[in-house]
Amino acid sequence: MRVLIVGSLGGQLHTATKIAIDRGAKVSQVDTIEQATSHLRAGRGADLLMVDLSLDVQSLIDANERERITVPVVACGVNVRPEAAAAAIRAGAKEFIPLPPDADLIAAVLEAVADDERPMIARDPSMQAVIELADRISASDASVLITGESGAGKEVMARYVHSKSKRASAPFISVNCAAIPENLLESELFGHEKGAFTGAIARRVGKFEEADGGTLLLDEISEMDVRLQAKLLRAIQEREIDRVGGTKPVKVNIRILATSNRDLRKAVAEGVFREDLLFRLNVVNLALPPLRERPADILALADHFVKKYSIANQIDERPISDAARTQLLAREWTGNVRELENAMHRAVLLASGREIGPDAIRMPDGSAFTGTGSATSVTRHAADAADAVQRAVVGKTVAEVEQDLILDTLDHCLGNRTHAANILGISIRTLRNKLKLYADQGVDIPAPNQPTPGVSAA
Repeated sequence: MRVLIVGSLGGQLHTATKIAIDRGAKVSQVDTIEQATSHLRAGRGADLLMVDLSLDVQSLIDANERERITVPVVACGVNVRPEAAAAAIRAGAKEFIPLPPDADLIAAVLEAVADDERPMIARDPSMQAVIELADRISASDASVLITGESGAGKEVMARYVHSKSKRASAPFISVNCAAIPENLLESELFGHEKGAFTGAIARRVGKFEEADGGTLLLDEISEMDVRLQAKLLRAIQEREIDRVGGTKPVKVNIRILATSNRDLRKAVAEGVFREDLLFRLNVVNLALPPLRERPADILALADHFVKKYSIANQIDERPISDAARTQLLAREWTGNVRELENAMHRAVLLASGREIGPDAIRMPDGSAFTGTGSATSVTRHAADAADAVQRAVVGKTVAEVEQDLILDTLDHCLGNRTHAANILGISIRTLRNKLKLYADQGVDIPAPNQPTPGVSAA
């Protein structure tokens, strides 16, 4: 993360800088708000501004907004009156940090305001296969198209690819193509010269130049206007851009990553996306499966979010109960990881007792978190089958119980080895070894995607 300190911070500059660097931040410093805006305008970039409250915080935020520079601001100060801190928050500052700085407080603010250090959590074989491909291509400069449903973790994957690349120490710059108005996106990407249009009061470096030496993520690329796609294609091919109003091209050295939650081949057929641009972007496709197809990831992610939000809210961490885990596995999660994260954040706040039970997993309005959708029926059947087998173990040997459990779970998974292994809590290799043993003993084994002959999968 890049932190820009604005002002002297009441003589606490050295201490604040050291704390931020110790927490992994790259720190720059300027003295005035004019220098801060110039620093950002020149493309040197920042993910967070720590601004001395003795300066005019409102003017800095206003100046950035006029030039569509969006960077979170945290106000800092020594012996600050409460009303001054409140005024900074009203002006648009995200937080106020009293000085001398507290290391834990600065760490919490860095994480909360610029939350870009999201770990890649993958326990499901389907997701691990995608990560394996990402690991193999990360060191190259090949363009990568990351596809998947909204909330599936496309930006997290993009940051993962960057972190594993030879450009990891250089900037990672993200542009949300869907969030920026069409008439402003060209300037945002390629920059502009002074006087290029009304409001262009100075030269502004665009995201291509800001990402020079590093990685540029074009988030939701499918929302880009076809006219601008042509200019983007040239920039990718030639590795040079033209600022709006500029008279000569500017060379850039970047790697391009792009994401989309739409079928771009269909968009090409509909004439709203250039086929040649798709070919340029889609050198490698990392297709993220939806969360409902990654049952092993659901519980791993849920545990991660419980820990994260227990710490953030200073609440003792509680384990997720077995009943709550069953409920999590039974849900379709149409909002994918983003929906699961919000649900577990609420669960941390609503839980009572020693565990997080099903009653704590609720909708945003507090209503019961019911309804499973059409997906995950295989997972639900498998879980039910496992429960039924476990209740009928009297009079059987351990080996017999294990065999019945494995075969019944596999049957209710319609022969799907991956889903069965996830439900049983064993590796796919262990499951295959068990099945080979049973087959050698003459036991009928369900073929993939096919229940045991003569047995209903309902």
